[in-house]
Amino acid sequence: MDTESEPGDDRAAGQKWPAHMERRRWPREPAMEKERRLDIAPALVPLRFSTQDLPPKDQFQAWRAHMAPLVDVHLPDEKSPDDGFLAEQIGWHVGDILIVQQRTQAHSYIRDQATLRSSPIDHWNVGLLHSGRVWTEVSRHVTEAGPGDVFFRSLGYPHRGRMIDSVAVLVFLPYELLAANASLLQGANNTLLSGSLAELLTTYMTDLETKLSNLAAGEVPRIVQTISDMVVACAVSSSRPQTGQIQTSMGMMERAHRYIHLNLHSNNLTPDIMCRALGISRTRLYQLFEANGGVSNYIRKRRLLQAYADLSNPADNRPISEIAEATGFDAAANFTRAFSHEFGSSPREIRKSAATERPAVPAARSTRIHGTTIGDWLTPAG
Repeated sequence: MDTESEPGDDRAAGQKWPAHMERRRWPREPAMEKERRLDIAPALVPLRFSTQDLPPKDQFQAWRAHMAPLVDVHLPDEKSPDDGFLAEQIGWHVGDILIVQQRTQAHSYIRDQATLRSSPIDHWNVGLLHSGRVWTEVSRHVTEAGPGDVFFRSLGYPHRGRMIDSVAVLVFLPYELLAANASLLQGANNTLLSGSLAELLTTYMTDLETKLSNLAAGEVPRIVQTISDMVVACAVSSSRPQTGQIQTSMGMMERAHRYIHLNLHSNNLTPDIMCRALGISRTRLYQLFEANGGVSNYIRKRRLLQAYADLSNPADNRPISEIAEATGFDAAANFTRAFSHEFGSSPREIRKSAATERPAVPAARSTRIHGTTIGDWLTPAG
């Protein structure tokens, strides 16, 4: 018998959820499916945040502190912090993707230019609304989403909005994961995804929710690739022509990431050249990438990830030494050492597993520590 209470279950202590939100339970995997997977160790450990057991007067402040790295939140005019504020999130790291199951009461939010200038967060955000309604404005364009709608936005741009009591699943994809399609995705910023592709994405996200607690490590890379491909396909089909105003409002972090992606294999990708290209000081550049262990460390990781993708591609027959050189390593031994440290497998092992169509799974970094805010969930450890 499952004795662990799920979010939304009645508890002896703490405020009760409003009746129209209490009926909603996070999707649970069917019992038969669980029985078939008892021999597979789950790969994901949930991250949890809830205000339910806090004193009502402290609940909204806790939510505001939790969300501060992402957005500044405010209560509706008619509400007082003393009234209490029920909010709950369960986060799941599926590879580099963060999936958040969220339930929250009505509030407004804003991510302004000041936040963007100092924020390392520039993810793509896809949200599926199970209940409630949300309105979001980007560059004077307002998108309204209701139950069953899927919205798409970039956190590299300023935005503001409000929502009523709602339940949703939110997917956060790092900018670099979809960087190859960035120019296409920007036209879909703050849109509702629609059509048959969006329906397939909705079905996939809804089904995935029931399986998050029982995924096996070997399934994670394929899920990351599937979500990425589906999001790109949906967003591109829903994109709008870009305007100069949108381009001007692009966050500095997004500009820096785009520059790195476009020049990843250049020998001239250095902090000094980046500063000149972006028109910022060296100090400012280091501040942007402080959470990533510095800009040079970030570039090195992106190059290693590209090398991992190249070695995992059975159609790429280049010698490992050539891939190492393209990654910026003059000595193959140094490349092998850095690659093995990053992924827990050698370049030769990754290529061998790709050839046998059994993709290796990068080892989990035991040093990764998650904090207590949404920013800690989103920002990778150095």
